[in-house]
Amino acid sequence: MRLLIAAVLLCTTSPLAAQIATPDRPVTDPKSLTSPANPDARAVPLDDIGNSRSVGSTTWSADGKHVYLSTNLTGRFNIWRTDADGSWPLQMTQSDDSQGGLAASRDGKWIYFTQDNGGDEYYDIYRVPTSGGAVERVTNTPTLSERGLVPGPSNGLMALSVKKKSEAQSNIATIDSQGNVKALTAETDPQYEWSPRLWADGGKTLFANREKIDSTSTEIWRIDIASGKAIPVLSKANTIYRVQDLSADGQWLAVTTDADIGRPRAGLYNIAAKKWKWLKPIPWDQQAIRFTHDGKSLIVESSNDLRTMLVRYDLTTGTETQMNLPAGLNFSTGNDSRSPDGRSLLVVHMGANVAGELNRYDLADDSVRPLTQLSVASLRPEVLAKSEMVTYKSFDGTLISALVTMPANLKRDGSNPAIVLPHGGPTGKTEDYFDDIAAALASRGYIIIAPNFRGSTGYGKTFQTANYDDLGGGDLKDTVAAKNFLVESGYVDPKRVGIFGGSYGGFMTLMAVGKTPDEFAAGVQWFGIINWRTMYRDMDEVLKAYLRSLMGTPEENPAGYDRASPLTYIKNAKAPLLTIQGENDIRVPRGQAQEVHDILKAKGNIVETVYYPAEGHGFRKKENQIDSLRRTVEWFDKYLKPK
Repeated sequence: MRLLIAAVLLCTTSPLAAQIATPDRPVTDPKSLTSPANPDARAVPLDDIGNSRSVGSTTWSADGKHVYLSTNLTGRFNIWRTDADGSWPLQMTQSDDSQGGLAASRDGKWIYFTQDNGGDEYYDIYRVPTSGGAVERVTNTPTLSERGLVPGPSNGLMALSVKKKSEAQSNIATIDSQGNVKALTAETDPQYEWSPRLWADGGKTLFANREKIDSTSTEIWRIDIASGKAIPVLSKANTIYRVQDLSADGQWLAVTTDADIGRPRAGLYNIAAKKWKWLKPIPWDQQAIRFTHDGKSLIVESSNDLRTMLVRYDLTTGTETQMNLPAGLNFSTGNDSRSPDGRSLLVVHMGANVAGELNRYDLADDSVRPLTQLSVASLRPEVLAKSEMVTYKSFDGTLISALVTMPANLKRDGSNPAIVLPHGGPTGKTEDYFDDIAAALASRGYIIIAPNFRGSTGYGKTFQTANYDDLGGGDLKDTVAAKNFLVESGYVDPKRVGIFGGSYGGFMTLMAVGKTPDEFAAGVQWFGIINWRTMYRDMDEVLKAYLRSLMGTPEENPAGYDRASPLTYIKNAKAPLLTIQGENDIRVPRGQAQEVHDILKAKGNIVETVYYPAEGHGFRKKENQIDSLRRTVEWFDKYLKPK
């Protein structure tokens, strides 16, 4: 999760009075929300939700006979192997530290992966034989983070992204089978990071993206491997050009760009002719993924606000066909989701009541074969609450989309509790994915709303940048408006609404309980920000560069830092607050949680703080995932439900 037109305090007249334009869509009548009758609905055991496993990184084997995946079947994210037709998975590695970033060597001998130390996000490269055996450490660089492996076509060469601990910027390098690393780029601007994307010309060329850390600009570059010379292919100020793939004939780039329209769309760019071919326009975001191996189609992810579908675009006819997947969140997975023979894709489907599973999608007959069954039996879709996309107007008329999860069997009598869930980022987005916290709370009678407040992606660049130098201003008002939307439904008791979030969502929780102390009756925040000044002093360099793009430095913008810090308002807090924090978090350091605790404890508030050792920004160890889930639910049960 990443952190993020000036405004004054919520209790005063705000200059943010002009509605921000976003895609047109109807406003939802809050009275249209309905709690369904469901005799099968029940409170799902927290241990069952906490013990549902998930899929991390994936990759095909070089011969296409197996799929490797990072999953926490044992409570730790390690590497497993399953047959391409589906089978009981075989464990390949064992480690307390999380493993991911999978890449298969072209010779079929090795699976490469990345691993950090206790969640510190400084990754080294490891490998394990595909036939099984001892794990080998390929790099051992405590002051470097190495990730984003992209296998080359031959000679065991791979491209990767490398970041020094002392710098914000990242660069591209190659690594051979002996672990020798050769730098290709030498970025000097701390606002940019490079990532390798695909090889071309038989391994002589690498296409890469050079992206601004705040995600407002991306350039496409072509790098000569022998000389390291980098040539820009597509570049324009404040514009995204992101390369996704190259056609087999080398003529067309599959590109995601927001050029001309201010929001991402998929396009085909002819390198020689410098001409574009576009898909049919849609009002939402769109992303090019990969050409099919037969050269006939381009696979595209198309958004429908909070949900995503996969679409096949016929390169000859221009026909667009939605792929055979249920409504929800659907996406391809892995650096290259295509099987080596080109017949299949690795895809994930999930929803608010569907935990994500890895599937093999057959492009010939549009059939879907499950490759994993990671959920516990009690988490059947018919038991869990479904989601609903809604749109409401915020304080200035701006349209805000949100995901509502409505429990079954509730009475519309204004007596029910609810939780508002602001997402992390804010350069991020709530989508229709399975959220264990939301599922646990909804199964216990809490109505959940997760808004995409200003600053979120998916609604155009103007909306995305609308909270620059206004963190906790207009976006907090959007979040309070989400609570009001639920109250207007007739189901919710306004005195029994809580707020929960992590990272920037944790910041929003702290801002809400301090700046709007009468709106929320209880709060839970995971690794949130209380003080942007100490954050800037202590945070990792890449996040420091990101924060500069949003607010400048504390010296340049002292008033903005004070205005945006919950520290300024926390003296007004009334709501009981639970804080949970990883000891090794480099994004939101431990000191932030300590500041919150000390201030509220000194003023006599109800406050509890929990620290997890060997955890970073998010909890990867199963026992901590279950413990944090249990503590969160029990906190809201204690302070939002009748005694």
